[in-house]
Amino acid sequence: MAKKVVLSCEKCGSRNYSFPDKEDSTKRLELKKFCAHCNEHTLHKQTK
Repeated sequence: MAKKVVLSCEKCGSRNYSFPDKEDSTKRLELKKFCAHCNEHTLHKQTK
């Protein structure tokens, strides 16, 4: 069963995006994505 990685906005904390998890990933995923709550592009980091 594939796990999902959830990304949350660094500015407001809302969880906006989810991606399938990679098995060999050791670092946390960080992407600059659009946040609908902040209405701007912000850094989104992987949550636990």
